[in-house]
Amino acid sequence: MEQAKVIIMKFIVCLIAFWIGLDLFFDATISDIVSFAVTTTVITYIIADRILLPRIGKTNTLMAEFILAYLVVWIFGSILLDGYLQIAWGSVISAGIITATEVFVHQYLLKHIKGTEKNQRQHRRFRPGFRYATEFAEEQDPRGKKNKDE
Repeated sequence: MEQAKVIIMKFIVCLIAFWIGLDLFFDATISDIVSFAVTTTVITYIIADRILLPRIGKTNTLMAEFILAYLVVWIFGSILLDGYLQIAWGSVISAGIITATEVFVHQYLLKHIKGTEKNQRQHRRFRPGFRYATEFAEEQDPRGKKNKDE
């Protein structure tokens, strides 16, 4: 049930972002907006939220989601949309809006979804409580002889 909430949230965010980025400033049809929203929702959910978020963290996943949303509009927009300017600015605006709202989706995912491996991976990381000391000493000749240069 939690996964369905996340997918619905992502889909609504993508619909709003593509409506603003592609239809408000440019002329796009409702079928273009819905197809971009479905494609972006599926791709970013599988790649970013399920694979990358538990492994690389929130900040790096946000950067990856921006690139994914940008590429989805750029690649499929070159096929479906007519104007180059619409593809260029529509992809930047839409990807920016999606990335800005994904901050809240990632917080929700990390807090409520038990499938994330954050707690399991945390035990394998470096613990800052350990103190490591470094020893400084003169090097000794292993054969017991002193260097002739001294």
